[in-house]
Amino acid sequence: MISGWSEVFLGVIALGALVTTLIQIGAVIAALRIAREARQMITAVHQDLRPLVTKVSAMADDASRTLVLAKAQAEKVDRLTTDLSRRVEETAAVLQEAIITPAREGMALVAALRAGIESLRGWRAAPANRRSAEDEDPLFIG
Repeated sequence: MISGWSEVFLGVIALGALVTTLIQIGAVIAALRIAREARQMITAVHQDLRPLVTKVSAMADDASRTLVLAKAQAEKVDRLTTDLSRRVEETAAVLQEAIITPAREGMALVAALRAGIESLRGWRAAPANRRSAEDEDPLFIG
């Protein structure tokens, strides 16, 4: 009877191995199907993304060109501003030399003439306006 039971157990083990093998074969087939579908999806995504990548690349190129143009324009504005500032300074210097300096000299000449005239007036009136030593303050000790 022991040999009968061993054949039964041996049959059960064989049946279990057969079921396990069938399950593994089913899992491998399912994994292959999933891999094939994943590959198809990846291919579809690549095909859908190619035009988008091309457009983004074109946009980046346009942005780069625009940046180069903007930089060139900014440099032009900087040069113009610097040139304008230099010209304003030169003009101010020319104005100062041409107008302000002669005007100052003219005002100095007028002030000198005025002082000379006042001096002549004061020299004529001086003998009549001079005080004598006696007219000074009697409280002054000197």
